[in-house]
Order: sequence, then structure tokens, then C-alpha cells
Amino acid sequence: MDFFKSLVGGGQQNIEAAEAYTRLQSKPAPILVDVREPEEFRAGHVAGAKLIPLNEIGKKVKELPIDKEILVICASGSRSSLATRQLLSLGYKAYNIRGGMGAWHRAGLPIKK
Repeated sequence: MDFFKSLVGGGQQNIEAAEAYTRLQSKPAPILVDVREPEEFRAGHVAGAKLIPLNEIGKKVKELPIDKEILVICASGSRSSLATRQLLSLGYKAYNIRGGMGAWHRAGLPIKK
């Protein structure tokens, strides 16, 4: 059963865009990791996001403090879901922003270009 859960994302922590925005306004704020590609990031991203494309997470994970909450975002929530699972497996307290930047846009939340 645990193997099946890992395949379908069981145990993964998801949050809505509005909740993520609220958490980012708190002190201390969590770290926001954007796992999209650089050109997607340049087209518009959440202010303060750290760009680490999904294919670089494994190499750059040590840049992230293990003792801080990490929010992960992508375009639709798919890549960020994979990154969140990877971070959770390494002992990080990570949350996937459900729906990604699409949900962020739909919620009317601010974007930096």
C-alpha cells in the first residue's frame, strides 16, 4: 500500500494559492521554489520565488534549508507535485501549491514580470 501511495502522491501536502499567499506574508515566511523553466519564470512569477527547474532539484536541494517550510509552484501543479514529493522524501517540510501559477492567476494574486 505504501508503494501505491507513493505512486499516486499519497501523503503529499497540497495548499491552495490563497493560503500560500497568506503564508508568504507571514514572519518568518516560507521559501517559495518555482520549478518551471527559466523562460516561464521570466514571463511572470511570484515575487521572492527561487527558481530551481524541476530537473535541477536533485542537484540544488542542498541550497534549501531543511528547517524551513517550503512552498513549491509550477505552471499547473504537476511538476511542483513531483518536486514536493522529492523534497518530502528527503525530510523537508514541503507543500505543493495546487493548480500552480494558473490557480495563482485565477485567485487574482500578484505576479512579478
